Amino acid sequence: MNLIVQAVHDIPAAQVQHLAALSGASRVEHVHAHLFRLTDAQPHQGIAPYCLEYRLDYGFVEPQRKLSDFGLLVMDMDSTLISIECIDEIADMQGLKPEVAAITESAMRGEIDFAESLRRRVALLEGLEEGALQRVYDERLRLNPGAEAMLAAMRQHGIKTLLVSGGFVFFTDRLKQRVGLDHARANTLEVVNGRLTGRVVGDIVDAQGKAEALMHLRGELDLRPEQVIAMGDGANDLKMMAHAGVSIAYHAKPVVRAQASYALNFVGLDGLVNLFV
Repeated sequence: MNLIVQAVHDIPAAQVQHLAALSGASRVEHVHAHLFRLTDAQPHQGIAPYCLEYRLDYGFVEPQRKLSDFGLLVMDMDSTLISIECIDEIADMQGLKPEVAAITESAMRGEIDFAESLRRRVALLEGLEEGALQRVYDERLRLNPGAEAMLAAMRQHGIKTLLVSGGFVFFTDRLKQRVGLDHARANTLEVVNGRLTGRVVGDIVDAQGKAEALMHLRGELDLRPEQVIAMGDGANDLKMMAHAGVSIAYHAKPVVRAQASYALNFVGLDGLVNLFV
């Protein structure tokens, strides 16, 4: 196996050599300042705590596995592709961010049902002017570091992209156009006379909805599960991640890191690309 080690900072040679010794690697390749490939490496219980201590991300990757092997990347939106939780920022316009954020956090940890949590949070937004959504998009929504580099690599290798979110179509549709995504799916907020009603229109895109969106597009593209990458940060991403050959926990909750193929705890979204260089 190859042991890929990456960080947002220069990695000292001593740290790389320590990991090479732990893993029994036969060779160390310095791909660039923040990225090393250790070949013929084997898992060791000391690798995870060492990497955590020194803020290194790592992953064991089959030597022959390349980005061009994949055909579809499925991503969560809030706190994955973008740096915010949109509903929390919308709630801030109502002075309700602490209450809504607490429900969001509990749902992401898997403590309460996502669909129920969404209904409760959206209900708190009743009466908010629709223009608040545009303000959140313009003033607060930012792509996470490495997003554009990651998406450019997807396009270069002909990998289709699906943004699937328990958030809202208002944001996914704008992001789809802005960064050139192929597909997007999310929830629709009901608006009457220019104000939010506190309700969601149609079926809620929850954990099962995300998984079904992945499986549907995977089937349309005639791809095998091992040709699909799924990336998320919260418990409601786990079902879709289970249907992908490779799952990425991006700056994620512990429950997600524990079940993912790889965890990117420190680097940006382009860390996905680095795994398969």
